[in-house]
Amino acid sequence: MRSNLKIRINSILQKTNVEGPGTRFCIWVQGCSIHCVGCANSALWDKNGGKEYSVSEIVGMINCNRQEIEGVTFLGGEPLEQIKPVTEIAKHVQQMGLSVLVFTGYEYNQLKSNSDFCELEKFVDILIDGKYEKDKRDFSRPWVGSSNQNYYFLSDRYDESILSKYRSKFEIRLNNGEVALNGMGDFEKLKKVLKL
Repeated sequence: MRSNLKIRINSILQKTNVEGPGTRFCIWVQGCSIHCVGCANSALWDKNGGKEYSVSEIVGMINCNRQEIEGVTFLGGEPLEQIKPVTEIAKHVQQMGLSVLVFTGYEYNQLKSNSDFCELEKFVDILIDGKYEKDKRDFSRPWVGSSNQNYYFLSDRYDESILSKYRSKFEIRLNNGEVALNGMGDFEKLKKVLKL
């Protein structure tokens, strides 16, 4: 393992059921230069925010949860802006027999000529591409927020039939008086209802 590799992460959720198929270990990668209008995660844009971890620390955390999860999801921020450590983690996740889902605001067709992306792609089962576009907001499909976003099934582990098995959902977590939301849905409406 390239243990000297570091990754800057905003947050980790070791078990969730709303960020891809099955129960997943989710990594919100810190930093994004795309800056989609209406982004729900604009706090993750700052490349200096979050906390730095070694790749081996993250792989160790995933390994501790491997019996209770189906896979790992990388979100952001923008995971591809830290592509080398994301690739190294994804490689180890696949070696554990778990699946990998990656969200990116970049478009798949533009990424295919990038050699770093071609290496990552070997270890990804599902790629969801495309910027969040506020004027195309759509929660009718699982895990995405706008109709321009696309699913790519890059291995034979999943195919598009899986999309009919899931709906967009979110989770609400209470921790020491703080409310945390994750998943996909109309968070602004929910915040008004909950008076957050």
